[in-house]
Amino acid sequence: MAVFFLLIGLEIKREVLDGQFSTWSRQVLRGVGAFGGMAVPAAIFLAFNGSDPVAARGWAIPTATDIAFALGVLSLLGPRVPVALKVFLTALAIIDDLGAVIIIALFYTAEVSTTNLACAGGVLAVLITLSLLRVRVIWLHMALGLLPWFFVLRSGVHATVAGVLLAFTIPLRATPGQPDAPDSPLQILEHALHKWVAFLVVPIFGFTNGGVSFEGVTVDDLCGPLTLGVALGLLVGKVSGIFGFAMLAIRLGLAEMPPRASTTQLLGIALLCGIGFTMSLFIGALAFEPYPAKKEAVKIGILGGSLIAGVLGWTLLRLTPGQPAGRTVRAG
Repeated sequence: MAVFFLLIGLEIKREVLDGQFSTWSRQVLRGVGAFGGMAVPAAIFLAFNGSDPVAARGWAIPTATDIAFALGVLSLLGPRVPVALKVFLTALAIIDDLGAVIIIALFYTAEVSTTNLACAGGVLAVLITLSLLRVRVIWLHMALGLLPWFFVLRSGVHATVAGVLLAFTIPLRATPGQPDAPDSPLQILEHALHKWVAFLVVPIFGFTNGGVSFEGVTVDDLCGPLTLGVALGLLVGKVSGIFGFAMLAIRLGLAEMPPRASTTQLLGIALLCGIGFTMSLFIGALAFEPYPAKKEAVKIGILGGSLIAGVLGWTLLRLTPGQPAGRTVRAG
């Protein structure tokens, strides 16, 4: 999964410096929506499980969005969905991923070795220096990047965090001071990793972690607060948090509706963000590693909530007519 998070880090850096997060007007709606899409699902989960200290460890499970699956469902709709909404969904999911990285580092880390963290920080400083010195040799960055991964792994912090930190040291410009280009080190590495992540990393992770075993799981577990907290967090929490917070920002004049998009289409996008799958499974595995029965209950909640959210989102967007070209819908 460190490779998966390396790709996420590359996408985050590119979007922050040259993409959808590079201007304030683009940031507001996506940032507010992402915040609601993480805060409300966590609150719903804790409403079901807050009284159980062990179950409460899973509060972050429904906060995640699986960008690959969500965009996959969206692609089935073709041109019916405005490009601006596809960008909105992508940016929202990237913010979710960044939030997941921070959550893993802060809340799913046991004892921390400061010596190993210091060693990792030293190697990262060397990588940053290489970037500042205009060293654009990707294999050198990747070879040295194995050292922070090793030290972070030994430090007690989850090693996937090293993937994101390494990504932030990869140069974005082919030539310093020039606009982003297809031959920049970051772009080359990002495109190369997409195939490996899509066709190897994610399928292997899904195969090893997506299966549900009912051994030790009772009927009470299936209908219990853990499963319901995860499922409703993804299904209800995501859509109400993203859509509710985004519409509030629009009505307050802090942001505008994406071009050529309707309120109903924005609601459909919020539903698709309830597809948690890969990232939710990963956080669930971290949260309940010593509790197999709870992990199985979490998987059922993730798969159930994600499936319903995906079907409802696709159906709503499929039945909603697109807006004519050149027309922008404003809330209120």
